[in-house]
Amino acid sequence: MERLDLKGKTCPVPVVETKKFLETRAVDAIEIVVDDPTASENVRRFLAAKGYSTSVAEEDGIYRIEGCRDEAPLAGQAGEHRSLVYVDGETMGRGSEELGKILLRAFLITVKELEIRPWRMVFINSGVKLVISDSEYLNILKDIEGLGIEIIVCGTCLDYYHLKEKIGVGRISNMFEIMTSFNEATNVIRP
Repeated sequence: MERLDLKGKTCPVPVVETKKFLETRAVDAIEIVVDDPTASENVRRFLAAKGYSTSVAEEDGIYRIEGCRDEAPLAGQAGEHRSLVYVDGETMGRGSEELGKILLRAFLITVKELEIRPWRMVFINSGVKLVISDSEYLNILKDIEGLGIEIIVCGTCLDYYHLKEKIGVGRISNMFEIMTSFNEATNVIRP
């Protein structure tokens, strides 16, 4: 089993270093050690996306993520349509803020009604304010997530606005996964 010690590294470095390591050699089994719960989850998701079955063990603030190569095909193979919704603010369009909020609400409600739904929604910058527990959009976004549309939220943005503890829907992510989402998307929709 290969081993990678990434203690002391902050987001998105653990995922980037894991990616670089896996690109340099064929690895069937790997253990990655980090000292941050968010890094642990980000690395675990990255490995899973790359076809590894994963497990995480934590002891005294040290996380050991083990990955073993699966033979199952990965989701999102060529030919699959994957729309990504990219939300980077609290309104839709430019001009009137009041109108922008009305349009954004209508946009989100419409997402639920689409026949071909987006695969993922990404929230960055002040857009993260839409996913917090006291957001006027929370119930709409919970309905969207309940339909199987993945909601990922920029952890750095949540930290910036001091909202990490108030997340009400979706999961905290990192810039590496956000950029990977853009690369995997066949279409990007920005309200």
